[in-house]
Amino acid sequence: MSTPTAAWLAWSLCALSLTLTALSLLLLALNLSHPNTHIFGSWLDSTLSALSYAPIGALIASRHPENPVGWLLCLYGLVISISHFGAQYATYALLAQPDSLPASEAMVWIVCWVLPIINGLTVFYILLFPTGRLPSRRWRWLGWLTVAFVAVGVILAAFSPGALLGILGPIRNPLGIEGFSNAYYEAILFIMAPLLTAAAALAAFIRLRCAIGVERQQIKWFAYAAVATVSAAILAYIIPGVIDTPLWFERIGFALNIAFIPAVPISIGIAILRYRLYEIDTLINRTLVYGSLTAALVALYFGVIVVLQRVFVLLTGQHSTLAVVASTLLIAALFSPLRRRVQSFIDRSFYRRKYDAARTLEEFSLKLRDETDLKALRDDLVGVVGETMQPAYVSLWLRPESAPKDEHTD
Repeated sequence: MSTPTAAWLAWSLCALSLTLTALSLLLLALNLSHPNTHIFGSWLDSTLSALSYAPIGALIASRHPENPVGWLLCLYGLVISISHFGAQYATYALLAQPDSLPASEAMVWIVCWVLPIINGLTVFYILLFPTGRLPSRRWRWLGWLTVAFVAVGVILAAFSPGALLGILGPIRNPLGIEGFSNAYYEAILFIMAPLLTAAAALAAFIRLRCAIGVERQQIKWFAYAAVATVSAAILAYIIPGVIDTPLWFERIGFALNIAFIPAVPISIGIAILRYRLYEIDTLINRTLVYGSLTAALVALYFGVIVVLQRVFVLLTGQHSTLAVVASTLLIAALFSPLRRRVQSFIDRSFYRRKYDAARTLEEFSLKLRDETDLKALRDDLVGVVGETMQPAYVSLWLRPESAPKDEHTD
């Protein structure tokens, strides 16, 4: 496929995805005008996914048509937008305004079996990122197993009586076979999909361990976004489902989960297009430092409040706002020194080579002030460069002093 043809096709898929998303939001507004109508709960996730995956996939596919990752992102955004549009269309035509639009049951049926396709596309773009090829031939089994999973999942979902795991509310699959249990489909979806995704993540981790140079930086971008997205999902869904959490915690988790939906496609776009590729190391370093610092300060803040409140209760018999004020002042005083200590610990633990190089250069600069022997200085400089930068060969060339010109007097 030529580059102009690839660009036209990629941006056409993107335009179709965005158009379906716009129509979905229009139907959502119409559905919201009917108070008793069931609302598709994943409308915000679907909208953000379509708005991020489709354009970034089109950008990658138009510039690198030989890389299938861009096309997979395009298809991912398109399938998400089809699912969203079908759900809103079916809700309006069957619940809000019954029999107002044609082919409503066909839309329901399409929505029923798109989820295995979404899962399969996810596995494939993780497995093929960033080169568009498998890490090695031994991972072919994962590709074929994913194809089998998609095929079996689509067939089971197409004839299961439920519709999209109950997300469509009272709407049922028009081609669902009564007596055909949803258990088979749910077992395939909830067991095989996580296992396949985990296997693809393992392949990406192995690729990271073996990668060097540009490819290593590309995988770092993807890994950073994936970890952030999974962490946000855990805060939003896993922790509140396991323990009783306050309302503010659930809202923060939900907001973070929504905010990190575009993180994966954006990281893939940065990695493949190689835009500011080497800034990922600074980003990871800052995340480790300020994430650890925030967790430590929050724990210290609430710990001091609890201790001081108990002290005030023992002394005065009642709670006091002085505990909050004292905790705030203590956190403000500890911020800078604690940040320096955390930064030093992170550098020593995860960036040891950079930390050692900085220490070596600092010691050399102190020694440089008092050194007067040019030969010793030359040896020290060559040694420092060899130790910090670790080149294959080091040599130092000094320009010889120019001979003094003869002075002529008149």
